[in-house]
Amino acid sequence: MVNVSENIRKILAEIPSGVKLIPISKTKPEEMILSARDDGFKTFGENKVQDLVRKYESLPKDIEWHMVGHMQSNKVKYLAPFVYLIHGVDSFKLLKVMNKEALKAGRILNGLLQIHIAREQTKFGFSEDEVRSILDSDDFWGLKNINILGLMGMATNTPDIRQVRNEFRRLKKFQEELKKSYFPDNKYFNEVSMGMSGDYKIAIEEGSTMIRVGSLIFGPRN
Repeated sequence: MVNVSENIRKILAEIPSGVKLIPISKTKPEEMILSARDDGFKTFGENKVQDLVRKYESLPKDIEWHMVGHMQSNKVKYLAPFVYLIHGVDSFKLLKVMNKEALKAGRILNGLLQIHIAREQTKFGFSEDEVRSILDSDDFWGLKNINILGLMGMATNTPDIRQVRNEFRRLKKFQEELKKSYFPDNKYFNEVSMGMSGDYKIAIEEGSTMIRVGSLIFGPRN
């Protein structure tokens, strides 16, 4: 039997205090989350909207939920009332829908701009130029019910550690550039969500502030 709380403790003991661990439960049963929550761990992530909504509805309401998978704009309405952070914001259309649904829900919705840093074309995300273009537009700054906390990225799935490191380094550098140019007085735009079970140690070395860890905590996917 996987001891989720023990696995979370192990990772927390080895990462810097400034890095936030997001345990990703994915296909795992709610009992595993509940036992960890009863041990004091109250931040979890899901990569599918329907799983996230189901678990939110059946588990205690003091859990901070993160949506880490690809986010379709027509599903935002289901998460807007409660989700803490949407990691994979990868289109201006999605930003506008988030703003609209957050307004309806009477809250501010947090998001991270997903940047395409990997060599695989199957991964989602903005190019750096696309992000600059959005941040140069008045339309973006008119979205008052969203709060962009930083950037998110997924490295190439490769054994080449040097390549992975370079991709993470580029993402961190881009976040610093955007902070300086577009968010100099914004106290929130500080996050870089990068690093998963196989590469989070490299990501932390390159400046990650959030790591998304699934199988090392919950065991292999079902």
